[in-house]
Amino acid sequence: MNKEERALLKQKIIDTIQQTREEIRHLEDATQPIAPENAIGRVSRMDAINNKSVSEATLRSAKKKLSNLEAALTKVDLPEFGICVRCKQAIPPARLMFMPQSNRCVRCAER
Repeated sequence: MNKEERALLKQKIIDTIQQTREEIRHLEDATQPIAPENAIGRVSRMDAINNKSVSEATLRSAKKKLSNLEAALTKVDLPEFGICVRCKQAIPPARLMFMPQSNRCVRCAER
């Protein structure tokens, strides 16, 4: 990976971190407790609780992604960045641009 590719990837990571933080803020709002005094009806309350559960799962996933992105940002300038941790082959730049937090190539990630 050359310097230009690393610079582009570093900017992509920074942009993705910013987007993920914004997503987390919205999800945290969506996972607030459902107040029992709200007169929304039994079925609507069940829907709200179900939606809250889905939002909580998405929030956990977003927080994990953010953690991985922050780790990738600290490693992007290292020579071993972009090398699969499993097979030690280069991770294709297109994969890194799509998922900058990737530390495995497609083949190893599928295993």
